[in-house]
Amino acid sequence: METIEVAIAAAYKKDYGHKGQNIRASFDLDTGEVKIFQVKLVLDESMVKTESEIEAERLAAEAAREQGEEVREAREEDETGEKKVRFNEEKHIMLDEARKADKKIKAGEELLIELESRTDFGRIAAQTAKQVIIQRIREAERETIFDEFKGRQGEVVSGIVQRIERGAVFVDIGKTTGVLFPEEQIQGESYRLGQRLRVLILEVQKEVRGPNIILSRASAKMLAKLFELEVPEIASGAVAIKAIAREAGARSKIAVAANESGVDPIGSCVGQKGTRVQAVINELGGEKIDIIEWSEDTAKFIAYALAPAKVLDVKTNNEQKVAQVTVPEDQLSLAIGKRGQNVRLAAKLTEWKIDVKGAAIEGEVKEGEKSEEVTGPLRSREGEASEPVSAEETKAAPPEEGITETEEAKPKSPRGRKKKVEL
Repeated sequence: METIEVAIAAAYKKDYGHKGQNIRASFDLDTGEVKIFQVKLVLDESMVKTESEIEAERLAAEAAREQGEEVREAREEDETGEKKVRFNEEKHIMLDEARKADKKIKAGEELLIELESRTDFGRIAAQTAKQVIIQRIREAERETIFDEFKGRQGEVVSGIVQRIERGAVFVDIGKTTGVLFPEEQIQGESYRLGQRLRVLILEVQKEVRGPNIILSRASAKMLAKLFELEVPEIASGAVAIKAIAREAGARSKIAVAANESGVDPIGSCVGQKGTRVQAVINELGGEKIDIIEWSEDTAKFIAYALAPAKVLDVKTNNEQKVAQVTVPEDQLSLAIGKRGQNVRLAAKLTEWKIDVKGAAIEGEVKEGEKSEEVTGPLRSREGEASEPVSAEETKAAPPEEGITETEEAKPKSPRGRKKKVEL
């Protein structure tokens, strides 16, 4: 109704109005009657600029034009803080004259003066009314879309790739189109027209042309929401995601904890035969995901975060938030990871600076040294495990009957060597 009234007022002003007039229309839906009013602002002497003030403004404007500066209308304020305006007969009316029509009216209020109603609008006026209605409907649609998606910020939605421009991917997510900028895309992932994607609504911005919806696939929130969709325990609150460290497209670490007794947080996220975590990995294009258990004990949490490497010792400095981690010598490279990825993600997950060093385990055989005792079980020729044998017993044991050292070393081929066969 408001849009129709604005359109009728615009059409009336186009054909019958004057420049500077403020026209308002009132439309009765039952009778179809239209009333047209001219709106004037009621002013008193303190709200109107004097001739001297107008002249000073004019001179200041001329000086500004000569210097090439932008001219703006200056509005002076009176003692009460109200802004003074230049009197215009089409827009303003003095208080004394306004009280002749309405005795109770006050300064600052609007006076409605009824004009002669018209119904014979021309083609241009009708076209103006049509444009106003279309524009208002579009604005209403934009407001509706903005309000809807503002409430869905942080959700994962499914969309179809509509077009790709300069690296930015435009995804149709229903009533509108969202933008997936290059920095929010997974590295190494390629997109094609018509492809269906799951994306996170990262941010909803209000702009003149309509809401600008920024999407993401590289955000850590995207990973959390995917696990929430795949793992019922997370959706119900039985398992909570405490922290996430992610390098999109390469590797992620997610720390989980159980809020209810008897619930295995890691097992819930992994699923039977890894079905749940595999569904998330497939959605993210094969990104590796480490699921670790969250712990209130900082040392334990840091040790868990460096998985799959085994940690021997963790020393923490709470003031500097630095942790000294000791791992076996042979697992040092595993703890650090490719290009430092594992320890970098662990530091991001725990929010601690982590220094990793390797240490030799007691009883470990170093290069150049001989072992006095074999600690592990040996395998016999039949494949059955036998008891550990010391090095001295091995030396003292006689060779098997019928086999000397020289005979055992001989080739088993009847002629002592294999024939060369040309095919």
